[in-house]
Amino acid sequence: MLSAEEILCDTQQVIAGLEALRGENRLLLENLQEALESRAAADSGSVEQEKSGIIQESLERIELGLSEAQVMMALSAHLGSLEAEKQKLRAQVRRLCQENQWLRDELAGAQQRLQDREQEVVTLEEQNRHLQFMSSIRNAAAAAQQGGYEIPARLRTLHNLVIQYASQGRYEVAVPLCKQALEDLEKSSGHTHPDVATMLNILALVYRDQNKYKEAANLLNDALEIREKTLGMDHPAVAATLNNLAVLYGKRGKYKEAEPLCKRALEIREKVLGTDHPDVAKQLNNLALLCQNQGKYQEVERYYERALHIYQSKLGPDDANVAKTKNNLASCYLKQGKYRQAEALYKEILTRAHEKEFGSVEGTPLFCLL
Repeated sequence: MLSAEEILCDTQQVIAGLEALRGENRLLLENLQEALESRAAADSGSVEQEKSGIIQESLERIELGLSEAQVMMALSAHLGSLEAEKQKLRAQVRRLCQENQWLRDELAGAQQRLQDREQEVVTLEEQNRHLQFMSSIRNAAAAAQQGGYEIPARLRTLHNLVIQYASQGRYEVAVPLCKQALEDLEKSSGHTHPDVATMLNILALVYRDQNKYKEAANLLNDALEIREKTLGMDHPAVAATLNNLAVLYGKRGKYKEAEPLCKRALEIREKVLGTDHPDVAKQLNNLALLCQNQGKYQEVERYYERALHIYQSKLGPDDANVAKTKNNLASCYLKQGKYRQAEALYKEILTRAHEKEFGSVEGTPLFCLL
């Protein structure tokens, strides 16, 4: 096998030989043509003409050989430039690998320093919890009975972060984040701590968004058991878990199983917050939707009308929940064929919206409002 340099050298020698041969053939051709011109036209079929044809054919082949040799030289030059570019890229890759390794070392050092600082923070938090223990233990039982448990700020922040990832469809980040937080809470506080129940709720909502209803239901039932045991059967956090579980069953079409959970959540909110609290109205809306899916329209009307009264009295006629509940009630009327009642509610919604945007609508036809 010849090397690339040997092939290139041989090609150059061939080009030189072909160029010399081309010169000799051209000289012979010129001599033959002069001889032919000096002879009479009658001798046109002489030997000189035959030789001239052979030499011309030889010149054409020589030209073809030179062209192919020049193409090989050009190709060799191109391959040489490609090889030089490849070597340049390899050098850049080596440099980038060195820089990457340096960055990895820097990152490892930064992570180690971060772990050290986190350990210091954990130690300080442990000392702080020890100092607060004596004062907090006196009020813990009373606070739980009065609905005093609140979701810690760190869990609210984590919940917002998880919801952001889930809304972007980045479940591969949201789920491990929840699981790691849940594991940390169970190690530090035990499985039956209210914060663990809160984290179970958050993870269940992520699973629900992924249509993993079975996993979500198991987590919510676990959270419900923890909250009932630690906070009491009538705590607002228990009502929240019951509502989440009812919504989950509703998404699966299990309306009969969801309805009693929703009713129990309503009873707890009424007992703790009062019968005219906006959260009670929100629960009434959820309960009405479950009943509507079962065709219980009389109960649906009663729940929507009560929710509408709460929203109007507590939040005012211009609150968005008022228009939303009116629209839900009008839809219920339509499903029952109560077109006059539905029309009246739709007119109220449109009129109120027009007055807020443009002022009085006295004398304005309905099609203009639409």
